[in-house]
Formats: sequence, C-alpha cells, structure tokens
Amino acid sequence: MMEEDDTRRYTVVVNDEEQYSIWPEGRDIPAGWRDAGFSGPKEECLAHVNEVWTDMRPLSLRRQLEAQTA
Repeated sequence: MMEEDDTRRYTVVVNDEEQYSIWPEGRDIPAGWRDAGFSGPKEECLAHVNEVWTDMRPLSLRRQLEAQTA
C-alpha cells in the first residue's frame, strides 16, 4: 500500500516519558502507552503530534536537568 493511499484511522498515543506516536485505531494499544485523546487520518494525527510534542527530551531527563539547575 502506498503511503498516500493510507485511509486508515489512527490514535495518538503517549507514554510515561511523554513521548508520542500514532497507532492504528481499533488495535490494542501496546503496554506502556495510553490514548492521548486525538484520532483521525494519519496526516492529521502526525500534525497533532508535531503540535503538542514540542520538547523531544524524555520526561525523566527534563526532570533530572531541572533538579540540577534548582
């Protein structure tokens, strides 16, 4: 299947480190991930991820760096 022919719907998922991904709607979300509250066509989901995932560093690293500067 060509990328532009992908008509499936996806769910945006997030893990405990606040890292985002997309997952095919209707499939069980893998352990360690949870629904981030947005679903739709692939391109819309990827655009949403780009909008909300502004800091690519894992949450644990951000907390560690904050603690070092406090």
